[in-house]
Amino acid sequence: MHLIITEKHDAANKIAGILFPDRSAERHGGVTVYRSKAAGAAVVGLAGHIVELDFPREYSRWSAHPPSALIGAPIVSVPTKKDIVGALASLAPSATKVTIATDYDREGELIGVEAYNIVHRLTKAPFNRVRYSSFAQQEIRQAFAKPVPLDFNLAAAGECRQEIDLVWGAALTRFVSLAGNKAGKDFLSVGRVQTPLLAIIVDREKEIQAFVSKPYWEVVAILLKGQEAFLAKHAKGRFEKKDEAMAVHKKLGKTAAVKNVLKGRRKEPAPVPFSTTEFLKAAAAIGYSAASAMQVAEELYINGWISYPRTDNTVYPSTLDLRQTVGLFKASPDFAQSALELLSQKTLEATRGKVESKDHPPIYPVACASKTQMDERKWKLYELVVRRFFATLSPACEWEVVKADIDISGEPFIADGRRLAVPGWRRHYPYGMPKDEIIPPLTAGDILAVKKADLLEKKTEPPKRYGQGRLIEMMEKLGLGTKATRHEALSKLYSRGYIEANPPKPTQTGITLIDALKAHASAITGPEMTSRLESDMDGIAESRLQKGQVIAESKAMLRAVFDQLELHRNDIGRTLRSGAAMDSPIGPCPRCGSPLIVRETHADRRKFIACTGFPECRNTYNVPPGTLKFDKKVCEKHKLHLVKVTPPSVIDSAGKKVKGKAYDYGCPACRKEAFLPPALR
Repeated sequence: MHLIITEKHDAANKIAGILFPDRSAERHGGVTVYRSKAAGAAVVGLAGHIVELDFPREYSRWSAHPPSALIGAPIVSVPTKKDIVGALASLAPSATKVTIATDYDREGELIGVEAYNIVHRLTKAPFNRVRYSSFAQQEIRQAFAKPVPLDFNLAAAGECRQEIDLVWGAALTRFVSLAGNKAGKDFLSVGRVQTPLLAIIVDREKEIQAFVSKPYWEVVAILLKGQEAFLAKHAKGRFEKKDEAMAVHKKLGKTAAVKNVLKGRRKEPAPVPFSTTEFLKAAAAIGYSAASAMQVAEELYINGWISYPRTDNTVYPSTLDLRQTVGLFKASPDFAQSALELLSQKTLEATRGKVESKDHPPIYPVACASKTQMDERKWKLYELVVRRFFATLSPACEWEVVKADIDISGEPFIADGRRLAVPGWRRHYPYGMPKDEIIPPLTAGDILAVKKADLLEKKTEPPKRYGQGRLIEMMEKLGLGTKATRHEALSKLYSRGYIEANPPKPTQTGITLIDALKAHASAITGPEMTSRLESDMDGIAESRLQKGQVIAESKAMLRAVFDQLELHRNDIGRTLRSGAAMDSPIGPCPRCGSPLIVRETHADRRKFIACTGFPECRNTYNVPPGTLKFDKKVCEKHKLHLVKVTPPSVIDSAGKKVKGKAYDYGCPACRKEAFLPPALR
């Protein structure tokens, strides 16, 4: 039996359908297996990683070992998908040949090796590996016709990343969580990639907060040539002094004279093919988060519409038949016009980016779809990929630009115009299209009427927050994460409550975490250490370094970090507790400064307010039954948000349900003090 192992169930179904027309599905220990009697083959899909790295059970209790003990703790491999492991074990003895057909990247190679480690102990069958970048029928058949050996070095690089991320994440997370009294489900997460990313977001927020807006003035005029109106701006641009701007504005008369007109053409080259980073930037511009864009792209890939979406490549391989790929769309109601226009060109020459790799091509469409075959969420990204592909095969567009120097009462003004003269690639790719700025035909010596002149008061604007696409691009340049993990780091920051909104804005907890770490262990928040480890993992994949060397180096780095953390544990804890308290809807505990939260008693589900510093701090406040809302107003004495209570509904004498009426309860600390004897207040 030829056993074929894919990364996911959908991939198994797709490959079985392409290779074996007679395939039938059967359940094997709870796992779907696709069999072909004619070919004597079985195709089974994994569910991503089927085993994971972890510490032995005795390290699961945080109180049993100090966080630094995790640096040297043993690491074990634990099955996470026991049903799939069981299915592989039962299929293995019958195998006469085994093909690993997982995704071709570090994670995919590691997942394939995980399956290899299970199967090869139970069979003497030979193993091979197939690599493909799409589920196009021709590509899948070609991949299976030319298998290659498993790349154990590439898998070792992936396993090295897993081990380093486990040790760094677990040790640092435990340290800061315990220091900040945030153990349990509200723990403070720290990671090798996510923390430097959070630092970038926090640094930007501090730039915004530190920005001091300054006023400036602009002088503009609406001019008329015949009945055509257009805008001209004073050549100085910004006036820092209001008096100077007012003097210019006051002297402007009712006529203007054109002194000089410069006309020209500016070429705008076509964009480069989509790498993962470029794709995520473009998707962010049309409203997708990085995580949602990658999820949709993965679905489009599995369903055979686009090529593999995790790639650094920005150069199409010479083996890709560009004309044939464009020809897929010549009968499409959505893309035929663009496809036929491109096919009419004598040659199709694609743009080239700076990065050329041989693992996967840039993201491009591999099949023609229609709107009826997918929902709008998928269609928008599919259309983006198709139109980007068309754009990369198109000539540059040309803008006709005009600059007119105009005199108004001795003051120099400038009028700028632009018009898309040759659409080029923008005919196919309308995203981010600048608007035409039309001014009437002008020649030197023309006399124009001044319809009106305005003095505009403006203020300098603070820098904008980084969008998700921009952050992904910055991570790539700084060497943070990989094409497959950068969007996951962003998602983790959202899930842990370190950032909110879009573009991402750091919460107070996120800001104080970075403040505490920067003050006492800045190596964690900078990109240098993480970038170096990423480079070392590339060295493992390229056989230049051994996995053991890189892991030993990473542990030495982490021990040096812990030397600094342990020295400043109390200071870090105080900073973290103050930040968490500022994010609390109630406020900081008046006794210890930790955040207050609402809890319920186990017996009767009665609500009360408690300190998160428990068990060190056992401060609590009783509140009446009902729904609690916390006002923006804060008690001056205790710095707690005032409470509003809506009592539970009751049944009146007529049997009708009567809703409770909200009332102001006030500060829970003040209420508690009112019932205490003066000596205990």
